[in-house]
Parts: sequence; C-alpha cells; structure tokens
Amino acid sequence: MATQLPVIDYEKIKKVHDAPLEEFYTSGHRTCQGCESAMVMRDFAKAAGPRTVVTGATGCMYVANTSYLTTPWIVPWMHTQLGAGGSSAVGMAAGLRALMRKGRIPKEKINVINFSGDLGAGDMGIGGISGALQTDYDLLVIMYDNESAANTDIQATGSTTYGAQTTFTPPGSKHRIMQRRWKKNVAAMLAVGHPTCRYVATASATFPALDFMNKTRKALSIGGPTFIHTFDPCPKGWDFHPRYAHELGELGVKSGIFPLYEIIDGQVVYTYDARQKGRIPVREYLEKQGRFAHLIDEDVDYIQSMVDTMWNEWDIPGVAPFKAGLSVAG
Repeated sequence: MATQLPVIDYEKIKKVHDAPLEEFYTSGHRTCQGCESAMVMRDFAKAAGPRTVVTGATGCMYVANTSYLTTPWIVPWMHTQLGAGGSSAVGMAAGLRALMRKGRIPKEKINVINFSGDLGAGDMGIGGISGALQTDYDLLVIMYDNESAANTDIQATGSTTYGAQTTFTPPGSKHRIMQRRWKKNVAAMLAVGHPTCRYVATASATFPALDFMNKTRKALSIGGPTFIHTFDPCPKGWDFHPRYAHELGELGVKSGIFPLYEIIDGQVVYTYDARQKGRIPVREYLEKQGRFAHLIDEDVDYIQSMVDTMWNEWDIPGVAPFKAGLSVAG
C-alpha cells in the first residue's frame, strides 16, 4: 500500500524561466569566483521574496557580504555571532509576532531565515538551532556547507569529508590521512531529534535545477521551524577551478556522497535517488579536487565502501545509519 505523502501548499517553480526575476541578493558582495554559497544566498532570497528578513551568523558568507559601507542584501539583514544562528532566528520571529499582536505592524506573512555555515550550524551553533526547532515560530535555518571554516583559512569542521586536506589536517610523510572523521549527518540528526519539526531537507544550489528554490518555498510554507542543509563546493577550500563549481556539486550528488532528500512530517522523500539513477564512482568526484590529491587507491576504496554501505545497508539509505537485523541489547 502506497504511503500518502503530506501535501504542502506552496507556489512551485516548475521551469527555469518561471523563476523570479527580481534579485534580493545582488552586487556588493566579495565572495570568491565560483562560490556556490553565494548561489545559495541568491536562490533562497529569490525564492522567499521581498517580505523576508535574514540573519547571518559569522562565517565566510558574513565576511564576504559586509565589506565596509557595502552589502548585497536588498531585504533587511542582521549579523549575529558564530553560534547564535538559531537564537537570532527565534528572536526575530518572536519580535515580529509581538509587533503584530500589539498592532505595531500589519499581520502578514514575513519570512524569517537564518543562514549559518557548517561550523556555525553543524558544530558551534547546533544547540541554538536545536532550541529553535523546538519552538512554534515560523522560521527557516539554512546551513550552507562548504565543508570547512572558510572564514579563517579553511580549517576542518565536523562536516569535512574524510581524507580532505585542510589547514588543520595537512597530509604528511608520517600520516597521509589526518582528517579521519566521517562527515556529520546534520540534517538527519536534527530530523530524528526533533519530531515536531515538520520539514528538514538537503539540497544543492544548482542541481537538480530549481530543487533548492522549491525546497526553500516548501520550508517557508509548511509552518513552524524548518531546516535545510545545502552542499556548497568551495573553489578555494576544495582546490579546483571556479568554473567547475556547479559540476562538483552535481558529482557529489550523483556519486551518493551527499544524498538529496526531504523529511516531511517524518516521511523521507528522495529528491535524487542515487539507487535508481545509478551512482557514479566517488573517484570521479574526488579526483577533481586538489584537497584529495594525496589519496591513494586504498583511501578512495575506503570512501567508496562507506558510501556503498550508506546506500546498500542502511535501513533508510543515505539518511539514518541503522541496519536491518540489529537487536536491542537486554
């Protein structure tokens, strides 16, 4: 019997030509050439529209967007501290609710969005985001994940891919692999830990086309606190030519190393099912990045085996690392 998926009433963008033309994240920023995180900012601002307020935690996208006397933001924007992304979103949403209740501003739909990097959201600020997801405020937290602390010269975070070279994990003659941690599964962790959070998703800014923009609109329409984890190739930190940023995002999804899914009222929906589409070898993704140039065949084989396990053995492939046949210890 097929499961009936929850219906979200939102304005879907069906074709690229139907995407909004008006820009709310425009010139005035200082991001690197080929920055996919800048595409994330541009896309969520376009999808959300003008009745939106944004808070941004300290990170590379804060520094790049706030050069003295310049800003790319057309919508109201506020900076907050590195670990305060979730708290700032709650404060903004609570303030708007109070102003509407007191009649100080008209009662209307105003989108509240926080963006935090993988260090600010997945590591230092995860407690604040957890608290935000337990409220009843309408808000969206977006974790833009370039797999490093790019604001301070590419240090490893809990979201850095196994084996990657960073300034904290340089390969050497004694230890070829210094980044030995597997990437933290932030979206699934937050979904499992916050059952009243109605919408959690992963996304890539540019693949599949319009996927992230429509997920943004779903998150803003379903009601309550929501969360999206985006996958953002970084030319500087990942060491590749900026022209290939979109391609790296697509290869990460097609290889299965970054699964794309939505969790809507507890039900998992794959927006790119790597099992049905046919996964490409992770080598095709890794070999195009200088941060993996030191890997040898056995390292690549290990990463491939971990990805294979994720898709072939997990009960919820790519989402939750539980395996069939496990028994509860007495």
